[in-house]
Amino acid sequence: MNYFAHGRRFLDRPYFLAGTAVPDWLNMINRRSRPRRAKTFVSDSDPHVASIASGVLQHQLDDRWFHQTPAFKSLNWKFTVEIRDRLPSDNGFRPTFLGHILVELLLDATLIQDNIEQLDRYYDVIEALDPQIVAHAVNRMVTQPAEGLDLFLPRFSEERFLYDYLEDGKLLWRLNQVMRRVKLPPLPDSLIAWFPVARDEVRRHATDLLTQPSTT
Repeated sequence: MNYFAHGRRFLDRPYFLAGTAVPDWLNMINRRSRPRRAKTFVSDSDPHVASIASGVLQHQLDDRWFHQTPAFKSLNWKFTVEIRDRLPSDNGFRPTFLGHILVELLLDATLIQDNIEQLDRYYDVIEALDPQIVAHAVNRMVTQPAEGLDLFLPRFSEERFLYDYLEDGKLLWRLNQVMRRVKLPPLPDSLIAWFPVARDEVRRHATDLLTQPSTT
């Protein structure tokens, strides 16, 4: 899952919502920083800390079942193959990595397209957070300091890049930002022509992607 799929259900719980975004925020500012001690803080005396920790655990729970859905596994593999065919010189990690994240980003795009006002509200909630409170709470939970998180949050609110997932050209630009961050080669413009097909695939499987598999 990505930001919006994780957080859209918790717009009435601002710091819990922040917690659902924390693992993805950390990927952007320090990929070695992980909130592995979050479980320790779900009953913290500070309600902001407890809410953020609970949101982190919600993110982790959702990711575990989401990545086990048959729909995710099928689309992940299908997109990996499709991308590899379109990047014939690339037999490395890039198609696999991109196949994975593209399912998540296009699921966000589907959910946003169906209710863009909900994304407006999502950003309003994030913007109203106190960045210092979030940064202090997160730094109690992480394996390495999340330096600059308090400065990053206003930029996240201002840039509002989730809206860009709705447009193929902007989506490619955002994907190439990710490629640079993880030190993978950039993606060619030719990939844009395939995005509408991928969008349709994710939309057709959206319900299955969002249905937690039965444990019985």
